Amino acid sequence: MPTPPATAPPQGRRIVMVAVLVPLLVTLALWAFAWPAARTAPRDLPLGVAGPTAAAGPVAQQLQRQQGAFEIHRYADEAAARAAIEDRTVYGAVVATPQGPKLLTASAASPVVAQLLQQAVQSQAPEGKPVPTVDVVPAPQADPRGSALGSSVLPLAIAGVAAGSLVTLFGLRGSRAVLALVAAAVLVGAVAAALTDSWLGILTGNWWAEAGALGLSTLAVAATVAGLAALIGPAGIGVGALTMVLLGNPFSGVTSAPQLLPEPVGFIGQLLPPGAGGSLLRSVSFFDGARAAGPALTLGLWAALGLTAVVLGALRGRRAPVTAERTVVRPEAAPVG
Repeated sequence: MPTPPATAPPQGRRIVMVAVLVPLLVTLALWAFAWPAARTAPRDLPLGVAGPTAAAGPVAQQLQRQQGAFEIHRYADEAAARAAIEDRTVYGAVVATPQGPKLLTASAASPVVAQLLQQAVQSQAPEGKPVPTVDVVPAPQADPRGSALGSSVLPLAIAGVAAGSLVTLFGLRGSRAVLALVAAAVLVGAVAAALTDSWLGILTGNWWAEAGALGLSTLAVAATVAGLAALIGPAGIGVGALTMVLLGNPFSGVTSAPQLLPEPVGFIGQLLPPGAGGSLLRSVSFFDGARAAGPALTLGLWAALGLTAVVLGALRGRRAPVTAERTVVRPEAAPVG
């Protein structure tokens, strides 16, 4: 008889798993971080055009020649365009004046978009004639390029993953796990607001609203990680961490804008907690809460679903021992004689 092949020893399998999984994770990370950054370009970027129809019409036509780049919104005058920028309906506006085009931007919404609009409008102006630009909602002086705000997304995601992981590893279940997650998120929100607003000055809005946005972002991630772990076991920590850190962070569009990312990356990023948290933080910090309802609802749904999964996982764990205790195994009857 032929000798059956020897099975690979456990150590050998582990070596193969490490050799295969590490390159796969690196490939996923490079794709998630490098591909959107390399394909940054305006895609249906909301932009206003203000002024009388006779003067604003040609300006709108010039911008629409860049097919798919801008989503044009028409406004009667400069005041209406400013109101739309402050309401986060558009990222900026071109006002047609007798002296030529005038550009309104909002670097607080995205310094990258503000610079892109300046380049796009200036390229259509007569050579040697600068286009006057007004920053309607400027970025804070402590963070004019928005780099510090963009850097805050990853630490919040890591804090959420850490909170969800610790709750799982410490064996907290049910209401105790929910209490620990909520308490950790509240403290993270307060500490993060103290650092970013009170100390660094990169946030300039209402302190309590900023703390709430930071805490809700953390809770959405933490509850998701803990909920997945409660339902599918420790593997849920890895799934949650990969989703929030390797996908949610680069897809968030906080460093640029969702409309500058390749489709459907920008749309997906706003459905994940890092992207929704970044949008909510901009709204409450720079725009008096304008357009904050959507991101807040997204984060609330993630948090609610995650906490519900934590409770359901605890209830399922309680039923299993009770069922096992009630199961009676009857011995087989011994043969007579």
